[in-house]
Amino acid sequence: MKKYGLPLLILLMSILYIFFIPAEPMEVKLLFKLIPMWLMIGYACLQLPSRKTRTHYLILAGLFFCMLGDGLLIWFVIGLTAFLIGHLFYMTGFFSQWRFSIIRLITIVPIGAYSFFMGKELITALELSGKDTLIIPVLAYITVISFMLWSAIMTANPWAIAGSVLFVISDSILSWNMFISDVPNSGVLIMSTYYSAQFLIARSLSSFGGSNRRSTIRHFPVN
Repeated sequence: MKKYGLPLLILLMSILYIFFIPAEPMEVKLLFKLIPMWLMIGYACLQLPSRKTRTHYLILAGLFFCMLGDGLLIWFVIGLTAFLIGHLFYMTGFFSQWRFSIIRLITIVPIGAYSFFMGKELITALELSGKDTLIIPVLAYITVISFMLWSAIMTANPWAIAGSVLFVISDSILSWNMFISDVPNSGVLIMSTYYSAQFLIARSLSSFGGSNRRSTIRHFPVN
């Protein structure tokens, strides 16, 4: 069940929501939107090792708040805030698994460039549409999710990195489609990348041990 059964169920429920559940009634649509996330949180719990660390609990908290964001996104700023809190938990958890590499470190440059581009485009679109009150929340979210992506890269954990990249792609499509211009098949693209992102982040839990600092100390020889 842990290896194949639950992931298959998550996949089937995600496909059901994305392709088959109608937009109305909204309550039914929302229920089926949340089911894959509930299953993923259960899957994440199954990934936990017997010796759990702060990192595991932080990432679980991130999954929980992102699930709340799913349900609350119909009130945009409230949902955005829940997602922002989720990313802060992810970022804190990932930074506790920091593994220094100059190549990984300098990825902050392209991430920063992309964030600047998205921020500039969104500010222009929000000003033109008279939604100036959303500028600060949107910029705050871009900043946090960018650092979340960088923190995942600094773990060198392929599951966390892939999941975080997909999360940025999903949110980029969503924000571009919502504020700048229509993206063809946006609903399918947003939710397929989003569910994939959350599943990969949940999967990353089994690859994380204790903090990198404690791990380094244990491997120094004692004279």
